[in-house]
Amino acid sequence: MIVTFPDGSDREFPENSTFLDVAKSISEGFARKVLAAKANGCLYDINRQVPGDVSIIFLTFDDDEGRKVYWHSTAHIMAVAVKREFPDARVAIGPAIDEGFYYDFDVKKPFTEDDLQKIEDSMKAVIAENPAFVRIDTTRDEALALFRDECEPYKVEIASELAEDIPVSLYRLGDFVDLCRGPHVPSAGMIKAFKLLNTAGAYWRGNENNTMLQRIYGVSFPDKKMLADRLAWLEEVKKRDHRALGAKLDLFSMDEEIGPGLILWHQNGSLIREIIEDYWRSEHRKRGYQLVFTPHIASEKIYQRSGHLENYVENMYSPMDIDGTPYYVKPMNCPGHIKIFKSRMRSYRELPLRLCELGTVYRYERSGVLHGLFRVRGFTQDDSHIFCTPEQVVEEVRSVLNFVVELMRIFGYDYTAYLSTRPEKSLGDDDSWNNAIAALKTALEIDNVKYVLDPGEGVFYGPKIDIKLKDVLGRMWQGPTIQVDFQLANRFDINYIGNDGNEHRVVMIHRVVLGSMERFIGGLIEHYAGAFPVWLSPVQASIMPITDGQHEYALSLSKRLISAGIRVELDQRNEKVNRKIRDAEEMKIPYMLVIGQKEVDAGTVSVRKRGKGDIGVFPAEEIIARIRKEDDEKSRD
Repeated sequence: MIVTFPDGSDREFPENSTFLDVAKSISEGFARKVLAAKANGCLYDINRQVPGDVSIIFLTFDDDEGRKVYWHSTAHIMAVAVKREFPDARVAIGPAIDEGFYYDFDVKKPFTEDDLQKIEDSMKAVIAENPAFVRIDTTRDEALALFRDECEPYKVEIASELAEDIPVSLYRLGDFVDLCRGPHVPSAGMIKAFKLLNTAGAYWRGNENNTMLQRIYGVSFPDKKMLADRLAWLEEVKKRDHRALGAKLDLFSMDEEIGPGLILWHQNGSLIREIIEDYWRSEHRKRGYQLVFTPHIASEKIYQRSGHLENYVENMYSPMDIDGTPYYVKPMNCPGHIKIFKSRMRSYRELPLRLCELGTVYRYERSGVLHGLFRVRGFTQDDSHIFCTPEQVVEEVRSVLNFVVELMRIFGYDYTAYLSTRPEKSLGDDDSWNNAIAALKTALEIDNVKYVLDPGEGVFYGPKIDIKLKDVLGRMWQGPTIQVDFQLANRFDINYIGNDGNEHRVVMIHRVVLGSMERFIGGLIEHYAGAFPVWLSPVQASIMPITDGQHEYALSLSKRLISAGIRVELDQRNEKVNRKIRDAEEMKIPYMLVIGQKEVDAGTVSVRKRGKGDIGVFPAEEIIARIRKEDDEKSRD
């Protein structure tokens, strides 16, 4: 059989060769690093036979898919350990995730820190024993019989949903057997360094009506240094957790009586939102957008016509009866914007028409996935819909991309663009989809924007460009998105009068340049670790008189800063100045203006800057000008 390698070269191997044999033909050292193989696009265990002529890629820990094989294998080792230490535990699912792995267990009481240590010790014993991962190809009925005998109800439920005529694969590791596609590393001994991170409750299949399971998260690496680096990184992530910082900095809160996934914005958080939203409005007006408002509820008629009830109803809230007609809280802003466009006939001279709105929408998220500001049930989109001619699409997409680039520069993000194509559940014909995809691709390529193809991840009415934002820790956040839509214009019969006097169909572009305000601000909190640049800080300067004798001067200075448009607090507490400084640093205030009698006599202030300490004594007007300059320039220093 012929094996073709990634560089295009090929070699002949005996028919019974395994992927490991092929890897060893490259070098023994390389073979020891290989975790799995990808042949003709399918993943295989390294010790399986090569299935004929193939193009092959070997996966190591340096590859995303290789890491997931490593982490998935570690999850199975953890399941073996849990079953040894807690024989009555019932196993659910244990996948690899982006930053490690987890496994869900049904146990009588939640795991404790002592339990995690006990499980870690047991995992070390399993790894020392070095059992092999053994693949077992079987049928659905045989798998069902096995898991019924093992009293594993969650595996029985999963297996019962499989098609009868499709082969089923199991993996055995010691005494533990799991329903699993694989692949896995050859044996447990390949796992060199690992750590169980934490445990949390998780409803079976994310449904709050199901059993609450106990989820254990962990991570593993081929050497101890990599593990130590990751644990240090995780500590930094923990320090930046927007939920903890949101409480500490008095930005936002949530309350069970209000309801899960619904955000209460406090004054400091509201100030940040106001600053971003005011900047957003200003920039949109400069770019020819019209700011609009649409209702929070609408009749079901509009969502029947838009296709949301057909394609999106599982994400919508139950209707309310108003005068015998079902009404829904809106999951999207687009139907309202369409009705504004259609409020009168439009001429080609008005196109492109760009409508934008900071529109609050409501979408059902299962309780198991709610997460601070990142996954909520009510959120505000910086939404826009551009109505244009087919000939204008590429330039409009380019204009949005340029807008996004400028915004990401201001907020300090790197980014990656993804081009998402037609999903399985969608509206329209192939030609309209192909045209829309081609327009997005052309816009990206004209401006030399590098992108990753993301097949099947478009929305039901059109393909899209997703911009993933990369923060200071290298994590990716969902941000701007641009969608070209040929479908809603047809469903709503959206036309314009062309220069020939006839009606023509518009093309719609849906776009957000920040995304959800909640998610964007949550990401900013973690990106800056709560230490916002001056222009975004709720309080830009704290004035700290040392004694009561400086209060009059401090009050006068406060009024001067406020008149200059600077957000300031006057700390008149009967506390020592060191305590005031410490508290201001805890609240991550950029400037601390300390006033003693010398400063009063000279008309100056002693200035401390966040992260730099004492930077000197300045005339009051000079420090006002400095703060104003940083604010105006939107400096990130």
